[in-house]
Amino acid sequence: MRHWTTRAIYWVLAIEFAGVVIFAAAYRSLDHYIYWLGGQAIMDGAGLYQERLAGLWFTNTPFMAVTFMPMAALPLTAARVAWQLASVAAFAWACVTTLRLAGRRPSRRTVSAVVALGFLLEPIWHSVFLGQVNLFLLALVLADIRRVSLGRPAGIGIGVAAAIKLTPAIFIVLLLVAGRVRAAVTAAATFVLCGAVACVIAPDASRVYWLHTFYDTSRVGVPYISNQSPYGAAVRILGGVENVGAWFQAVPIAAGICGLAVAALWARRGDWLSAVAVTGTTGLLVSPVSWAHHWVWVVPALAVLLRNGNRRATLGGYLLFLLAVPWWTPRDGGPDEYGLHGLLTVAANGYLVAGLAFLVHMAVRLRGTSGWTAEPPERQAPVAARPVG
Repeated sequence: MRHWTTRAIYWVLAIEFAGVVIFAAAYRSLDHYIYWLGGQAIMDGAGLYQERLAGLWFTNTPFMAVTFMPMAALPLTAARVAWQLASVAAFAWACVTTLRLAGRRPSRRTVSAVVALGFLLEPIWHSVFLGQVNLFLLALVLADIRRVSLGRPAGIGIGVAAAIKLTPAIFIVLLLVAGRVRAAVTAAATFVLCGAVACVIAPDASRVYWLHTFYDTSRVGVPYISNQSPYGAAVRILGGVENVGAWFQAVPIAAGICGLAVAALWARRGDWLSAVAVTGTTGLLVSPVSWAHHWVWVVPALAVLLRNGNRRATLGGYLLFLLAVPWWTPRDGGPDEYGLHGLLTVAANGYLVAGLAFLVHMAVRLRGTSGWTAEPPERQAPVAARPVG
């Protein structure tokens, strides 16, 4: 039975991998295309944020466009295939790191099963479908957090991730409030250094971005059902951006404070998997725009629930993101998408509801848990020898 299961896992993984390769060669993923055009815009001296690329605005940082300059020098199809293969590798590495943080030995069979099952989740395959950067950010942050959990120097991965896309900057705050000051300073310095590099290479784009663009949500469709943030839900429920008053600014602030407090307590108890899952979820609640494909943090969150023995919650969360419930609700801008409609509204904001439920669950669970050791004892540094930073 075990042999048959192992073969089935490998077959599923092989089919998924072949599907990614064929898809990458045949389909022009929209977000990757915009990244590629962004790299070209930097090389050509074009207005990165003043002109639409493929009909849409470039909304990522100038550093993101700078990192795409080498890939923009390649033919689009070759660049896309390379990017998608690297995305698969990044996700596999993120799964390996998650298993290690959970205290599990990442055997080939276990990693293959986790990757195969993980690729069925909508945020994961949607990231690949669009050619998004989310899987790289997930891998960078998890790798850095594991180094922190082992008492090793860390912070560069988180700093680079934050320089590419601002939302991972919340992990710098986690390191700070968890007492890992040295790692937090390293991450912040890396973020600044990456921004400085982008400023040298693309000064005009950097000026426009940091003075105007990075806080401008009008360039994206906030009410769209894919936006599973509290702000997106409020806009849909209240009937438009113009109906959400200044009072709403207190919501992300409160979510950030509460979420980071819970994450810091888990980190100080030595459970960095819980800390990273809570922080990743908190980042999605703080951001005004959290597209469905941003919810890749469901992977460490499900790992936490499964490790803790919450099998029903794990299965329910997996099915929610497997079936991509919000996408089955009205999303054409009609009256059924706006306002309150009972369970339909709950389903339409399913990822958001799941994220809030996860944070509440992790906060409540703090009362009955004294700590967690993610690595085998021989891999752990003695407590007295672990650096504060």
